[in-house]
Amino acid sequence: MYLIGDIGNTETKICLFDNKKKLLKKKIFDTNSFEKVNLSDKFKFLNLYKKKIDKTMFSSVVPNVYKNIKGLIKKKLKVEIKELKQFNLKKILKIEVNTIQVGSDRLANAISVINNKDNFIILDFGTATTFDVVLKNKYKGGIIAPGVNLSLKTLVAKAKLIPNTKLTKVKNIIGKNTQNAVRSGFYWGYQGLIENMINLIEKKYKKNFKIIFTGGLSYLFKDTIKKKIKVDRDLTIKGLVRLIDFI
Repeated sequence: MYLIGDIGNTETKICLFDNKKKLLKKKIFDTNSFEKVNLSDKFKFLNLYKKKIDKTMFSSVVPNVYKNIKGLIKKKLKVEIKELKQFNLKKILKIEVNTIQVGSDRLANAISVINNKDNFIILDFGTATTFDVVLKNKYKGGIIAPGVNLSLKTLVAKAKLIPNTKLTKVKNIIGKNTQNAVRSGFYWGYQGLIENMINLIEKKYKKNFKIIFTGGLSYLFKDTIKKKIKVDRDLTIKGLVRLIDFI
């Protein structure tokens, strides 16, 4: 069995797959909760399988939380977990940037899609909004913009007259009250950012791309972009599972 984990700034996903890569269990935690002292109950759902776990693979962009989880799993399940960047990724992915400067979640996303014929733009709606470019089996690099929810929370926290606002799709560009004005600014503002970035990438490389959205707000912008979009919320996990074959 395979124990797979993705530790993000906001969410942490822990998954268990059988040897045929069928998903058996999946848990999603608040990443901040792993900084608390009492963590012993978090992995009770894995106790039945602890003697059957053959391989592990994690991605992490939060080093202290990865350290906590690694220690907890080793103590409770007697399993040593490993992080994506511990392995020689060049066997399957030609990385044309400094690997140290790229989040392991973004590399996992790239690994999940690579083949010898297609080009991809991967847009991940996380704490940051990231764009990554994959040409066949080459990772070219990417773009990092502020995350949608992070930006919205910062605005609400800093601007005393702006109320708590949940981002939703809006049709009207002009808001008739503060909340709708904020929704319009964020929804249509990010729609413009996303579409412009995609167009700039296509212009730079002069190639056709398949476009994949992943992350929490991927569903929100799918239908407003004038491109064919595929949404895959588990792209990072799929990349980690694929990497298992090479370790």
